[in-house]
Amino acid sequence: MKLQQIRYLLAIVDNGFNITTAAENLYTSQPGISKQIRLLEDELGLQLFIRRGKRIDALTAAGERAVERGRHIMQEVANIKNLAAELKGDAQGTLRLGTTHTQARYVLPPVIQGFRQAHPGVGFDIHQGTSDQLAGMVSAGDVDFVMATSSQHLFPGLTMLPVYQWDRVLLVPRDHPLAASRTAPTLETLSQHPLVTYVFSDRPESSLSRTFKAKGLEANIGFTARDADVIKTYVRMGLGVGLLAAMAVEEEVDKDLVTLDVQHLFPRLTTWIGFRRDSLLRGYQLDFLSRLAPHLTPERVEAARQAPDQKAVETLFEDVTLPVHAHQPKPRVAAGC
Repeated sequence: MKLQQIRYLLAIVDNGFNITTAAENLYTSQPGISKQIRLLEDELGLQLFIRRGKRIDALTAAGERAVERGRHIMQEVANIKNLAAELKGDAQGTLRLGTTHTQARYVLPPVIQGFRQAHPGVGFDIHQGTSDQLAGMVSAGDVDFVMATSSQHLFPGLTMLPVYQWDRVLLVPRDHPLAASRTAPTLETLSQHPLVTYVFSDRPESSLSRTFKAKGLEANIGFTARDADVIKTYVRMGLGVGLLAAMAVEEEVDKDLVTLDVQHLFPRLTTWIGFRRDSLLRGYQLDFLSRLAPHLTPERVEAARQAPDQKAVETLFEDVTLPVHAHQPKPRVAAGC
């Protein structure tokens, strides 16, 4: 068995069972990949793929288990390379982060700027996507870290570290009835307006849906997007009231909109960053984590990496007070003043 054969096996799976695409991405030939997979199956005495003529449709049960072990093998290969680089004092590499638009746009810029100044020899790749897409990136080995909010069930193989907490805010045009109201919004009030919010908020398991359901109400979700700037655009168009992260509101840019505090209505959310439990982190990766959140010290991160399960990881952070991105409402100014 060769590492090359395992790499080909994983590439076929990660490219939707399209050998031609896998070959293009690996800069090799389709016949070459097919030959190596046949040799691997002959050596193992197992059929790894379900085939229909020359086309591959899916993995067999044996193939699924082989892919799972293959990913561990390739991760260990990466770990050995990382170990060698650390022992040699090699300060070069690339940090690959999968995250959402809100993190990439409103949270990460100053962190990455400081990181790049401290590590000029390290490249930084940001891959944006929804939680489902980020899960695919992890499975394919395309990223080293994933940073997102909730959706933990999509990442069972990751060690997840809490970064910060945040509140939602309501964003409405200045001429909207809610902007003139002197009373705080209620869930009953919000249920009467179409909401413009993040994708997947309409799923039954989302905290938004569960909050309304707990009051015997149903969220009236009129439009969803994964981009906070898109949400704000459609609020300006009058398609609904925006419900989004507090840190996505920019005082000068969004001064044509009114921000309303709704933290009394919805639970505070936690953003986390995760990495594969079997990965060995390099020095610059640990430095990035500590820059992202001071409580993510190398010692605590290493303890989390060696924890037996996620519950044990969470115990390590029980004494940590996470920073909060919350809306700080300004005093209302009376008309004519």
